[in-house]
Amino acid sequence: MKIFVSGSLAYDRIMGFPGKFSDHILPDKIHILNVCFVVDGLKEKYGGTAGNIAFNLALLGERPVILACAGVDFDSYETWLRRHDLPLSGIRHIAKELTAGAYITTDMSDNQITGFNPGAMKYPSLQELDGLDAKETLAIVAPGNVEDMLTYSQIYKKQKISYIFDPGQQISILSGEQLTEMITGSELLTVNDYELEMIMKDTGMGKGDLLKRTKAIITTLGEHGSLLHTAEKVVEIPAVKPSQVKDPTGAGDAYRAGIIKGLVLGKDLVDAARMGATCASYAVECYGTQEHTFTQEEFWQRHEATFGESNS
Repeated sequence: MKIFVSGSLAYDRIMGFPGKFSDHILPDKIHILNVCFVVDGLKEKYGGTAGNIAFNLALLGERPVILACAGVDFDSYETWLRRHDLPLSGIRHIAKELTAGAYITTDMSDNQITGFNPGAMKYPSLQELDGLDAKETLAIVAPGNVEDMLTYSQIYKKQKISYIFDPGQQISILSGEQLTEMITGSELLTVNDYELEMIMKDTGMGKGDLLKRTKAIITTLGEHGSLLHTAEKVVEIPAVKPSQVKDPTGAGDAYRAGIIKGLVLGKDLVDAARMGATCASYAVECYGTQEHTFTQEEFWQRHEATFGESNS
């Protein structure tokens, strides 16, 4: 089956501050804030929603097409994607722009200050998706360039291609009308609990109204698992226990990859969501969103230990 993953490609540049931000920010002087945090090092990791989802799908044996933009500094990331046998045909290169980058500084209390440069993500990826077989195609519209999110969801609906809608951090940028348009006709809406509240506020719709526009809603709840809502039922999906917890960043993207793999295997949404939970458990074990690894055998062993089902 052909899988399309639209979203972002980004470098995550992670820094640690060996102190507490609160010790260096004076509340009564915040209107003239001027501080410098000397960090204890910088680590560059590969990230972005499209890159993370595609990476996890590669671990699951799939070769999705990434629909996103990259900048002039993309060489090392491109090498990384090639190493995982991921196709690059859907990536548009933007001259004179850097690949999107998140600059994340974390203090000793796990507070974070992040600066995000959209860079090449300011541009749509402009991929033509004509002549696709709807029965052999599955897509996810993940947070990225807003024009891409709108355009690809429209293309998928026009061609009757099943797609997952994951608005994520772009909810604050999208209007209620735009959110409603992209949710309408989707196979599945995937969000965390805070994002779902934002969507309901921005669209003026409750869960029941949303479920008239999409077949199902999956709400992730971190270590508390996730919920699958359909018009007929609510199913609790427990979290899968990782061997250790180092960094929850990227778990949501791994979860989405697991769902996609489940749907490709012909599983129903409940079983696909359970696969999402298993995939997410690996992501939290490493610092960074594309640092974990597993074999197919390891994946199914962990999956069966929680859910008692196989990949057959």
